[in-house]
Amino acid sequence: MSLWFDVARVAAGVNVLLLLALIAVWGRNYLEFRTKHTLGLAVFALLLLAENALSLYIYLVDPMLSGWFATDVPAIAWRAMMALHVLETAALAFLVWITWD
Repeated sequence: MSLWFDVARVAAGVNVLLLLALIAVWGRNYLEFRTKHTLGLAVFALLLLAENALSLYIYLVDPMLSGWFATDVPAIAWRAMMALHVLETAALAFLVWITWD
C-alpha cells in the first residue's frame, strides 16, 4: 500500500510544480493582455494549486492525517486517489506543453 501513497504524493508534488509554471505564464499573459480568458485560466490554476497543496500538506506534514493515510486507508481508496493524481498530472503536463509551444 505504501507504493500507492508514494505515487500519489509524487504526483501531487509534480502537479504543484506544473501549476506554478502555468500560473506564471497565464498570470504574465493576463497582465499583458487583460483578457477574461487568461484571467480564467490563471484562477483555475490557482484553485487547482490550492487543492494539490492541501493534498501535499495532508500527505506530508499533518502528523495525524499523514499517519492515518499511510496506515489505515484501504488499498482500493489509495489506488483511486493515486489514479486521480496521476491523471491530473498527465492533463497538466499536456497543458504545460501546449501553453509553452
